[in-house]
Amino acid sequence: MTLSTFAASLILAPVSGLSAQERMPAPAADVITLGEALDYADSNYPAIKAALNERLSAARQIDVARTAYLPQINLLAQINRATANNITGVLLPQSTLPAISGPVLPESGRSDWNSAAGVLASWRVFDAGQRAARVDAERQNAAAADADLNLTRLEVARATLGAYLNTLASSALVAAAQANVDRLQTFSNAVHVLVANQLRPGVEAQQADAALALGQTRLISAQADLESQKATLARLLGRSVDGLRLSSPAIPSVPDSLISPAQYAKDHPAAIAEQARVNRERARLSAISRSYAPSVDALASAYTRGSGRDANGTYSGGTSGLTPNTSNWALGLQITLPLGSYPTIRAQEQAQRASLGAERDRYDETLRLITERQQQTRAALVAAIAIARITPAELQAAQTAEVQQRARFQSGLASAVDVTVAEAALAQAEAQEAIAKLNVWRALGDYAVAMGDLAPVRTALADQ
Repeated sequence: MTLSTFAASLILAPVSGLSAQERMPAPAADVITLGEALDYADSNYPAIKAALNERLSAARQIDVARTAYLPQINLLAQINRATANNITGVLLPQSTLPAISGPVLPESGRSDWNSAAGVLASWRVFDAGQRAARVDAERQNAAAADADLNLTRLEVARATLGAYLNTLASSALVAAAQANVDRLQTFSNAVHVLVANQLRPGVEAQQADAALALGQTRLISAQADLESQKATLARLLGRSVDGLRLSSPAIPSVPDSLISPAQYAKDHPAAIAEQARVNRERARLSAISRSYAPSVDALASAYTRGSGRDANGTYSGGTSGLTPNTSNWALGLQITLPLGSYPTIRAQEQAQRASLGAERDRYDETLRLITERQQQTRAALVAAIAIARITPAELQAAQTAEVQQRARFQSGLASAVDVTVAEAALAQAEAQEAIAKLNVWRALGDYAVAMGDLAPVRTALADQ
């Protein structure tokens, strides 16, 4: 074997035929699939837990609003010792001076015991639908919280799917970069042998070394990006992914019916949440508008009192009055019309109408954004599928071109630059072929989120 033939055998070493996938590290014992990662994030991510608690809180507020239908029962018991200096006259309603009942008496510094105990029950018979409107507002708020929970789950699933695929893509880039470095190292060694034996000009050794250095730089950059993607995935999963092997899913089967039917933006969780907020503001406006109407309350009271003096002002002395001994009861209806509150109600009504208008505008904007996103992701999914069908042929062509350039270099028909260019094209084709498969999943996930339902992703995973 001549020296040139030996060098050529090094150039055509088996390492040149290894693809990025074939050069990936041996699988670890622990494997986490894409479906498992989605389930894990859905069960453990803090944002979803927070949304669950917000939905529970909103549901409990419905129960709070419904308590307005219940009768109010208040109990009272009181013991005091006070003077009984009572005079004739009018005292306007206030909350500072205690009231005295009984006849007018001459001023005296004597005091006696007084006691009272009673119960007052009130039940609002009619309120023109204010309570029903408030309950409906809380019900719509709970519907918005429920839709927000579904939207949060979609966003977390999208982020998890993206982080999982980014980690896989970074791993593929590292593998492709490593394979490229290995091929360039083998080629550089062979070129140095040829140059040392004066079979090639010295500049080609420098060109091979430069290409090797560039490949090594790209490998270091790819490794750093891989660690960054692992950190993002670990945050979403709430656990370290070191020691875990991510299972690369096959290209999903996406039927034409999935990407061509008519879609309705109103069915998206974001639109449902905004519609619920519009309904909530409408219900609040209804409650305020009904405040103009009178309210009717049924009242029932039973009470007993005791005093240490009689109706003539005679003091019994001792412990007289500590025990209630005079009882009464009362039944009645009370009608309340808030005439003095009309200006306030009017101002609240105008403010609420403005709030309702703002929510309607946000709802219209949400529908437009959803429709735009659906169209964009549908186009991206179609393109990703088409690209994934092309890249295998591109990889095959790059592999063939790399082998041919090595053979031409062996025959002296190509330079070291020609080989390094072919090596770079092969590394790029390997990376593109691996990433193209993942991009179909990425596009499918984005499309599913835009549609508001992760079912297409789940179905594709179930078919793996």
